[in-house]
Amino acid sequence: MPGRTPKAMPKAMPRARNSDQNPPAAPEPGRGRKGEDLAAQTLEQAGMRIIARNFRSSCGEVDIIALDGETVVFAEVKTWSAYGIENLQYSVNLRKQRRIIETAKYFLSVNRKYNGKAVRFDVIFVGKEAVTHLAEAFMERV
Repeated sequence: MPGRTPKAMPKAMPRARNSDQNPPAAPEPGRGRKGEDLAAQTLEQAGMRIIARNFRSSCGEVDIIALDGETVVFAEVKTWSAYGIENLQYSVNLRKQRRIIETAKYFLSVNRKYNGKAVRFDVIFVGKEAVTHLAEAFMERV
């Protein structure tokens, strides 16, 4: 018909890459939540008190925030079944660490009752066989 502009054609799907170039498959639904539940249970069994879970800010998210005596612990949980603990450096890289640190700062700014307490950043690895808690996995760099 005259005067009508044609509809835009949908973009073609990108071609699949070789399987050795594809990133690992996304975890099955619910695996991350189950891993976080197991990590929280592990922290509680170690005597910590969970004060928040999945705390979000515009900078990012912290999976678990707990009190370990007078220390506020910000914990990142990684649930991986296909990779070992030696691969954690790839999942909690410097960019991820910065996002966790900025979210922790925001948490402390809106929850002033925790001001003055020590702060710690932990990573908890939930694998097929065990839960590994890496206390003081990283710190803020100035």
